[in-house]
Amino acid sequence: MELLTKLEEMVLIAVLRLKDKAYGIAVYKYIVDLTGGRPAISSVYFPLERLVRRGFLSAVLGDPAPVRGGMRKKYYALTREGLHALQDNRTLTQRAWRGLGDLQPKTAKD
Repeated sequence: MELLTKLEEMVLIAVLRLKDKAYGIAVYKYIVDLTGGRPAISSVYFPLERLVRRGFLSAVLGDPAPVRGGMRKKYYALTREGLHALQDNRTLTQRAWRGLGDLQPKTAKD
């Protein structure tokens, strides 16, 4: 089992949810909406490329867009290996939490 970081897991989930609209900025916006934070854009692009190198994502360039000055978007898709990595992470997280129930904050008396 190859463990994913929490950010890598969120990136893979974003790609899975976005389907054929999964390109860098869309993944970034999904993570911003999910977390309520504003990470640096590079903090999403680096994991995207790392996940491609690890074989968990595939990437293809879209058609040139006049709006983007002829630049092409890079679209990402989850591979079979990426899906297995997500499933393994989910199983591990569920196993780790099993039996802990709801967490209650400690009071001054504890």
